[in-house]
Amino acid sequence: MGVTAATTLASVGFLSVPAVAASRSGPDPVKNDELKKALRSLEARRRRLLTGRPSTNGWEMEKQTDAGGSIWTCDVAGTPGPLTVAVRAGDVATVLTHVIRRFNYEIDALGTKSEAPALLGWIHPGKVRDSALPESNQASGTAVVIRPTWYTPGAQGGFTDAQKDTVRDILAECEGVVRWGGDDRRPYEGLFSIDVKPGDVRLAKIAGRIRGWNETPGEGAGTGPDPYQPARKRAADRLARQQA
Repeated sequence: MGVTAATTLASVGFLSVPAVAASRSGPDPVKNDELKKALRSLEARRRRLLTGRPSTNGWEMEKQTDAGGSIWTCDVAGTPGPLTVAVRAGDVATVLTHVIRRFNYEIDALGTKSEAPALLGWIHPGKVRDSALPESNQASGTAVVIRPTWYTPGAQGGFTDAQKDTVRDILAECEGVVRWGGDDRRPYEGLFSIDVKPGDVRLAKIAGRIRGWNETPGEGAGTGPDPYQPARKRAADRLARQQA
């Protein structure tokens, strides 16, 4: 076996499992020096990036962003600049950027100087006071805070009733995959988190749907869906009761 084998180990999640250990009995099964070097490199990467600790929604917190792990800085289409945010790549990024885009188009335009920063995604696990708090999801790349200097943790009243209705519609469109911090016991109205655990098929389902919208003119964020359309309002009210 050579580098290809090491690459295969990485692609199936080597970074997220304990280090590979040789059997204590018998000869070392890993004979290839090149492979052993690759394994050592992967293990060093694992220790450098991963914490072994989940955030409150079950996703592992990571120590770095844009460093070969799962969390990367991405553009938010349709925002000035465009704005960027560091979140977990793949389905999580697709869903969370959709939430941000709808906020920008339908609740209030982002990117003004008075709100800097407009977005805050990943934070270092060392800044997490309590991994049971919803804010811990930021350290796993599965949450974003919109206008972190505007919406104070523990405070309510940052949104008008009409804006809250749009938030409810966004959550319902995501079919319960996203939770709003305004519904938490200690409210944080700027916080939006992935509300399913790793591997939940609902995340892949809604992410696939959003990607389809993004590729189809006249669909998705920016098309101005009516949150008061009866079926949408019923879905939003039902989810609000479930997530209360």
